[in-house]
Amino acid sequence: MLQIDNTIVSIDVIEKNFTCDLSICKGVCCLYGDSGAPLEIEETNTLEEIYPLIKKYLTIEGLLSIEAFGLYLRDDDNEYVTPLINKKECAYSFTDKNQILKCAIEKAFFDSKIKFQKPVSCHLYPIRINKYKDYDAINYHKWTYCESAVDHGNILKIPIYKFLKIPLIRKYGKEWYEKLEYASENYFKEKK
Repeated sequence: MLQIDNTIVSIDVIEKNFTCDLSICKGVCCLYGDSGAPLEIEETNTLEEIYPLIKKYLTIEGLLSIEAFGLYLRDDDNEYVTPLINKKECAYSFTDKNQILKCAIEKAFFDSKIKFQKPVSCHLYPIRINKYKDYDAINYHKWTYCESAVDHGNILKIPIYKFLKIPLIRKYGKEWYEKLEYASENYFKEKK
C-alpha cells in the first residue's frame, strides 16, 4: 500500500495494467453490478440540476425507471446509487450504433450540454474507493467481465493509475496525482 495524503492506494493500482476495450466488453460495467453506480452526495444534487438537460439522451426504459425510483436511491448499504432498469443496467445508459452500452450523462457532456461528465465512480472504474473516517482506500476491483481490459492493458503496458489519470485528478487533484506518480516511480526503483 502507498499512503498519499489522506488516501491509501493499493499496490495493484500501480502494478496492474488495464485499458478498456469497449469493442470487446461492450460497456458491460453499465450492465452488471450489485446495484446502480455509486454516487457522491454532491452528485445527487448535480443530477437534480442536469436532469432536464439529459432527459432527451435517456431511453424510454431509463426514463420509466427514474420515474419509478427517482434520479437516485439508496442501496442495501445505505449508499446513494443510480437507479437500474429491470434490476440490471443503469437507468442512465443507452446502447449506441455499435451495440456498446454508454452513459447518457457523458453523451450530454460531450455534446456540450452539461459540464458534469458522469459519476466519478464510473469515471474511476476499475478503481473502487472505500471511505473511512480518516482516509480513502483506493483499490482495484477485479472483475471477470474486464479480462479484455487487462489483456489490452498488458499489451499496451498501461498501468491502472495511468489509464485513470484524468479521473484521478478529477477526484483528488493534480498535486495528489503527481505524488502518486512519484511514489510509483520510487516503488519500482526500490523493487529492482
